[in-house]
Amino acid sequence: MNFPHAEPALTHTLLGPDTAWRRILQARDHDWQHTPLLETTEDGCVLRIERGGTWHAMPAASTAARELFDLFLPLVAGTGVRTIGQLGQSLDGRIATETGHSHYINDPEALTHLHRLRAVVDAVLIGVGTANADNPLLTVRHVDGPQPRRVILDPNGRIRPDLSLLHDGTAPVLLIQSPASSHVAQACAHHVERIVLPLEGRGFSPTGILDTLAARGLHRILVEGGGDTLSRFVQAGRLDRLHLLVAPLLIGSGRPGLCLPPIDTLDSALRPVSRSYACGRDTIFDLQLR
Repeated sequence: MNFPHAEPALTHTLLGPDTAWRRILQARDHDWQHTPLLETTEDGCVLRIERGGTWHAMPAASTAARELFDLFLPLVAGTGVRTIGQLGQSLDGRIATETGHSHYINDPEALTHLHRLRAVVDAVLIGVGTANADNPLLTVRHVDGPQPRRVILDPNGRIRPDLSLLHDGTAPVLLIQSPASSHVAQACAHHVERIVLPLEGRGFSPTGILDTLAARGLHRILVEGGGDTLSRFVQAGRLDRLHLLVAPLLIGSGRPGLCLPPIDTLDSALRPVSRSYACGRDTIFDLQLR
């Protein structure tokens, strides 16, 4: 008896988020200056990434993987200095209450996103106010990835000497202070380096900060906060991209996120190219500022 020939079933395995994240980390360390194309194959999945972040996957990527590629490949697939900002806020633009309470405005998924951002940069930068208030470690813990340098801006020597990152040794710390600031770094562990920069007005020049970090081989920088520090980088035109995580929360008062000089008409407002993504109950607005 003859049976009709049965073709084997074709199975198409979508490229998943775990594989996508491994490829992003690979792209992070790729030499984009001399090799503008990265092609990788894993478990039958072929991924082509071009300098600038354009990508193509065969077979197709899952929705979660596509969103990871679209959010992170533009940050890593390039050359030169790249400055990325991250800010979590309420619907009405607040990052904390009047008393400074901010735990937690955003959902847990936002914390995972933040740790991914830390993993793809060379250094994470915060102001001393955020450091003293939150005592953050600024390390990568919720995802796989390398540890970035940790940079604290302390123009007036206000840093608390008991901050955990000054003593944990997980990753190097760069403490940027003015010439008149106290030498707190000398009393800390060997992983803390004090850098002296001149003040421009009430703080450091964002351009001077980035030039100083670039001289140490740190070209991909995450400005993690707080609002004042991020605002200075935006005002100076030195923030390339901003991931704004907006929670479905109304605070009604408290500390604002970005605070820029007043404008007279909306013609002067910033209107960056933007895309949005779900992040738990929050929404990520990926803003291209430059």
